[in-house]
Amino acid sequence: MEMRSFSDYLRSIDDAAFLKLFASRPDLVIPVPPDIASLAVRACSAPSLARAIDSLNHWQFQVLEACVSLSEPFLLKNLTAITDRAAAKALDHLISIGLVYPSDDGMRLPSQLRDVIGNEPAGLGPASMVKLKLSEIDDAPQDAKKVLERLVWGPPRGSVGDIKNPGPGVAWLLEKKFLVPLDQRTVILPREVGIYLRGGKIHKQSFVEPPTLTGNKRDERQVNLAAIANISTVLRWVEELLNFWADEPADALRAGGLGVRDLKIISTHLGVDESCTAFIAELAYLSSLISIDADDRIMPSNKFDIWLLQSPAQRWQTLASQWLITSRVSGLVGRLESKNVAALGPELDRVNAAKVRAMTLSILNDNVGIAPDLTSFNALLAWRTPVRRNSSLQEELAAWTLREAEWLGITGQGAISSYGIEFLSGNDLNVINDDLPKTVDHILIQSDNTAIAPGPLEHEISQQLAMMAEIESRGGATVYRFSESTIRRALDHGKTGEEIKNFLAKTSKTPMPQPLEYLISDVSKKHGKLRVGNTSAFIRCEDTSLIAQIMNDKRLDGLALRRIAPEVVICDLDASDTMRILREAGYLPAGESATGIMLMGPRANRAQSKPRPPRVIGEVEIPSEDNLNAAIRALRTGEKSTHKQTHLRQIANEALGALPRTTANETMDLINRFIVQEKSLSIGYADNNGSVTHRIIDPIRVSAGALIARDHATGEVQSFRIPRITGVAPL
Repeated sequence: MEMRSFSDYLRSIDDAAFLKLFASRPDLVIPVPPDIASLAVRACSAPSLARAIDSLNHWQFQVLEACVSLSEPFLLKNLTAITDRAAAKALDHLISIGLVYPSDDGMRLPSQLRDVIGNEPAGLGPASMVKLKLSEIDDAPQDAKKVLERLVWGPPRGSVGDIKNPGPGVAWLLEKKFLVPLDQRTVILPREVGIYLRGGKIHKQSFVEPPTLTGNKRDERQVNLAAIANISTVLRWVEELLNFWADEPADALRAGGLGVRDLKIISTHLGVDESCTAFIAELAYLSSLISIDADDRIMPSNKFDIWLLQSPAQRWQTLASQWLITSRVSGLVGRLESKNVAALGPELDRVNAAKVRAMTLSILNDNVGIAPDLTSFNALLAWRTPVRRNSSLQEELAAWTLREAEWLGITGQGAISSYGIEFLSGNDLNVINDDLPKTVDHILIQSDNTAIAPGPLEHEISQQLAMMAEIESRGGATVYRFSESTIRRALDHGKTGEEIKNFLAKTSKTPMPQPLEYLISDVSKKHGKLRVGNTSAFIRCEDTSLIAQIMNDKRLDGLALRRIAPEVVICDLDASDTMRILREAGYLPAGESATGIMLMGPRANRAQSKPRPPRVIGEVEIPSEDNLNAAIRALRTGEKSTHKQTHLRQIANEALGALPRTTANETMDLINRFIVQEKSLSIGYADNNGSVTHRIIDPIRVSAGALIARDHATGEVQSFRIPRITGVAPL
């Protein structure tokens, strides 16, 4: 087959070559083009070429630059002469992904590729328009050689004071055509001169092989122990964050996202820094475990309850799988250059985030047992993905990925863990359930109003204890601290003082110290004496002395209290704000309904609106092999149909001029015969203005003086009036 264009090349390749092309460039088959001509147009478009170029490693890109610097058509020997013998393998890859294609007289480039690469590939200028005697460069004056030295490695453009009086060195180069004037103050070095001065090569150094990754060797067992501890920790972080927001929902910013104040509050609660807190919040957001309600409150969604019922391996995989593919970058939160970027906000998307994340994990997966040195790692990453779009963040994205992979437990002590390897391979992760520390069903209460959990607590005990105490320190053993506010919180959730004591006595393997028992009893007696409801708000108390104390408390002046009865005080603030201010002043109010019932009971706030996980912005996902094979079949079918249509049009054009002009009866006889034979027909058809148009049809039936047929031009079934048909011919 003669190959004169990129379309001809695509028509010549087999299904295996198409499969490799589409796997490397999935944007070419999403959606599937109708035929190969359309595929060629899409493959030669600037956006598709840019994506394909970004998939190249450093050496493949150097070879592509060399191809662009050669005049078309070129041969393999021309390419290896200016690069390296290893260019042959890189050229095969460039051909397989459609960045170079073979023609009858040599290798050629798709249209627009030179525009995408740029006008000065590898720092070389344009080709000379005249034949040059390059050997004369060796005898150039010293001033001219100094000019050439400054331009040889690019950029090839230089400035002169006045092109008409440029100085002796530049004047000599202009005379010999070794420099070409662009305008009155700019000259440029022709490509041939640049290659000659570089010793016949395109680049100073050919990066054929990737740099070696260096780092610290890690023991596999220690890596896995660190990783499983991180997995346990990240699951606990997410659960604690969502339990906290269930009790005290955060407020979303008007522009979207989590405010700095709320981020600091939850960061203090979790005992981690704000960058880690932003990462945990993003994990929950990506996994649809949190939702933003219509009143702009951030709280857990109903999916959180389902997530809690799953096994640890399932919960972890839900978090990790969403993190792997997302285009959101939590590392931007708190970055100096991104002061207005908020966690959960709309500004966190970066188009190449998922690509850099996948490449980072791929490098770790290829170097098992090594905790890489960051400088070495960045050098290898830059060789594998010399990204030219959005490249300014690449090193930071890689550093954030390494940090977040450690938090997630994909790595341990900086090296990829066996759990990370299994996760990236898509294998079963039930081993996590077996390797996680076994849960314990008891605590050890100490005399200083603290309790120690000697391991991860069972879920029910953990939930109850989190309601009654604050976590003071984390680690292999978790320390909880009981205080007046934590006991009050448990009472607000519907617990009585006796229920709290019974739970602690049953759960603790050490006796309950007397100070803690007194604390629970004291808070229980005070809790609920004050009742707060909505008028905006009223405060009711059967103890008139307590009412008098509140009225005289200077800390409560902001409430603007008004006493309307010996036991009732009202204010302008709503009930929730009033209760908050009273608690901050050391009182222990309880909520009251309009019917006088004290509002206490288990509270598990859940968002009413459905969670809306963020969209993924980035590169096109690679379809499965079955989908690619189906796309190839559709493309082949479309190509056959297009070829058939072209052939039919050619025959029809030849036949139309010879069609006899027939009467309606003669036309009817011919049409009926072709309907039975099921042949395609070429007809002449007169429009309303009397001009005859050429139609290709598949006749179906004759009805009411009209021919019902499928028109090949539109693909639709249409009606053709028989008196208007000027001639008929089979195809």
